[in-house]
Amino acid sequence: MLKEKDKIFKNIYGYDDWGIEGSRKRGIWSNTKDLIAKGSDYIIEEIKKSDLRGRGGAGFPAGLKWSFMPKNSGKPHYLVINADESEPGTCKDREILRNDPHLLLEGCLVAGFAMQAHACYIYIRGEYYNESSNLQKAIDEAYVASLIGKNACGSKWDFDIFLHRGAGAYICGEETALLESLEGKKGQPRLKPPFPAGAGLYGCPTTVTNVETVAVVPTILRRGAQWFAGIGNPKNTGTKIFSISGHVNNPCNVEEEMGIPLKELIEKHAGGVIGGWDNLLAVIPGGASVSLIPKSICDNIKMDFDSLQGVQSGLGTAAVIVMNKTTDIVEAITRLSYFYKHESCGQCTPCREGTGWMFRIMKKMIDGNVQHEDIDKLLDVTKQVEGHTICALGDAAAWPIQGLMRHFRPEIEKRIEENQQRKAVA
Repeated sequence: MLKEKDKIFKNIYGYDDWGIEGSRKRGIWSNTKDLIAKGSDYIIEEIKKSDLRGRGGAGFPAGLKWSFMPKNSGKPHYLVINADESEPGTCKDREILRNDPHLLLEGCLVAGFAMQAHACYIYIRGEYYNESSNLQKAIDEAYVASLIGKNACGSKWDFDIFLHRGAGAYICGEETALLESLEGKKGQPRLKPPFPAGAGLYGCPTTVTNVETVAVVPTILRRGAQWFAGIGNPKNTGTKIFSISGHVNNPCNVEEEMGIPLKELIEKHAGGVIGGWDNLLAVIPGGASVSLIPKSICDNIKMDFDSLQGVQSGLGTAAVIVMNKTTDIVEAITRLSYFYKHESCGQCTPCREGTGWMFRIMKKMIDGNVQHEDIDKLLDVTKQVEGHTICALGDAAAWPIQGLMRHFRPEIEKRIEENQQRKAVA
């Protein structure tokens, strides 16, 4: 269990002042000039040593990603913060944006300097009105205090931050679709290569990264990479905000140690499963795009990238969706299928056609109004979609269905048999 002194997000519940004065009392903006003075190479090396992995879902090593930015490209460099957060079940970044925005802004300055960027764009989900309001006020406060802008924090580095509100499209959470939207175009993913580090925003070197990833950077630099790397497990280090929702007595966001056992996370922080642990049916451990895991796996699984990958699921955004035995598991996954059908940008044929087809078959499976062979046919379609699209939305649409079939196929077969019996009687 994470010790109080090791917590990075000290105002996640908004009990204290989120403005500049309250932020400074919590140690934000205290010695930012000194951190920048250590140089960009030092900052990137420390982030590499800390083993910080991206908190947006993919879990790619942050320091390595930052090092992809060219040294002398002759073009402007950009830092883009992905605050779109439209994944069902995910609600971690909004707490940072609303209750501790200066933590993010300081991280933007330090990370931006490390990548030699003079400008940062924060792309925020359109529905996040209160969050964007607080963040804009924090940006204004930082400009007035000369913490950003010309000669930011007295570092001789000019750094501007711009807030851009999206229009509520889930696909714009994909980094290249986000860049397209930021440029004023339709939010559709780009083919890669070229990758954003080579040709991103306006064709210039760009790093797109998550709110939580950037927000922890100044604390890592102040306390040292070894401190961060000492929390959690090897290659799965540091603290993590978990969003726990669904059939729990106390839905919450909580900062905990990476690698905490799922059962301990739910029972200590979320008040346990409604009806007790034995009433648990399944958990989606990392937001809607990862495969569910049944209770038998939940009993002992650790909440980190590698452990969950080992059971054919993923940590994703660490949005823990708990489902007890009152859940119609087939209907629950069908709702996710509808979401991915609705949010497909329509650019790739496998996704455009496949997500609609998968949803329609899933809808029939709720009542068992299909044949046994349709289960394998559906799985075959998920494989045709998975890995055959420009972005990962196709994978995200396929994985929940694959997880359902992997662990709850007998439930669907039972419904098919019951439906056939009803038809026979009729």
